[in-house]
Amino acid sequence: MRKILVSLLFFLLLAASPLLADVAGKTFVNGYGPYLPPFAYHDHHGVATGFDIEALNWIANKMGFKVRHEAVEWTKIIDRLREKKIDLIASGLSVTPERANVIKFTRPYWQVYQLVLVRSDSTLSAADILTGGSKIGVMAGTSEAQAMEKAKNQNGRNYTLSTYASAALAASDVVNGRIAATVLNTVSAGEVIKHLAVKVAGSAGIPSEEYAYGVNPENQELLEALNLGLELLTQDPYWWTLQEKYSPGVSPEQYNPNQ
Repeated sequence: MRKILVSLLFFLLLAASPLLADVAGKTFVNGYGPYLPPFAYHDHHGVATGFDIEALNWIANKMGFKVRHEAVEWTKIIDRLREKKIDLIASGLSVTPERANVIKFTRPYWQVYQLVLVRSDSTLSAADILTGGSKIGVMAGTSEAQAMEKAKNQNGRNYTLSTYASAALAASDVVNGRIAATVLNTVSAGEVIKHLAVKVAGSAGIPSEEYAYGVNPENQELLEALNLGLELLTQDPYWWTLQEKYSPGVSPEQYNPNQ
């Protein structure tokens, strides 16, 4: 059945040849956050790599355009896209209503939940952290930081927020005791748990989110090409190869998303 579906998608690709002519041979700049493993980050040589970087390279090759990856400070990345200094964002970008008001999103390709992480020797639950006046670290410019700020002092919540340049820095301050916990999505949480003595205390109680690529609203041709490329990629064996290589995120067995 999958082979039949892939064949149908390639017929769709051929049918979309006028669209592909609009992007073929062009070079588009992908703005990415270099501290968002495993979706986008720098390798030991300072070269862009990660799940989204490799996925976009595959799509570009399939759709006949070129892509150049440019590191951008995460808090400024939406502005850079709106100012046309970059053409797209493929870097673990969450779909939010606020962002959708100013940029266009492709079809979503990943879903994440928001988790509370504490020191590995902590006995505190997520409820203890969220209602006990704790200091919580969040990565600046992320959707979870915005959601935690919005939810503060609602429904019995009582905490203060500190912002960090990366998820790893926030988790490091949990380990050294400067803050009680950090709120990270399942992707970032999976990465820091590999390297630091932290664990999942439970759900952060804020909505789950989807990842998609962001595009300037005026670049409809690129948006359509990316959507078609994502459709082809998610039906290709390479999609599963990427998942095996990067193992993105905490597995559902490690937390209760409905907690």
